[in-house]
Amino acid sequence: MLAYAADTKTVQLIDTKGQVVGSATLASAGKGVDIRLRVQDLAPGGHAIHIHQTARCQVPDFKSAGPHFNPTNKKHGLKNKEGHHAGDMQNFTVPASGRKSISLHNSDVTLDQLTANGGTALVIHAKADDMMTDPSGNSGDRIACGEIK
Repeated sequence: MLAYAADTKTVQLIDTKGQVVGSATLASAGKGVDIRLRVQDLAPGGHAIHIHQTARCQVPDFKSAGPHFNPTNKKHGLKNKEGHHAGDMQNFTVPASGRKSISLHNSDVTLDQLTANGGTALVIHAKADDMMTDPSGNSGDRIACGEIK
């Protein structure tokens, strides 16, 4: 992944205290965006990661990032029969060390879409997404955020 280095954005991820807990490099990848996520100091276990509609990561709760990026007005969840938000993505699991590097892909967005109109935000949630419940998959509090501009 990330073979398209000419069109990339790297965002810093902060926690609810404003401390840096990782980074994400987003790269245009044919149909979609590849995301190379590197995090540390996160609680072990499953976490949801979503793209939210506003490039604003104000501590302590990141509600300033708004709802999920959803330009086609779908329901939430990758398993939802009515479609899913463009910002919905697969969960990831953090091991006991609190550190994780993972590559993700979102085929429903482009880097141009994510940076248009002031940008969007990449948000990590406290729990895994159930992939069905609207609007956020019961994924819990927003624990990390990075502005995509």
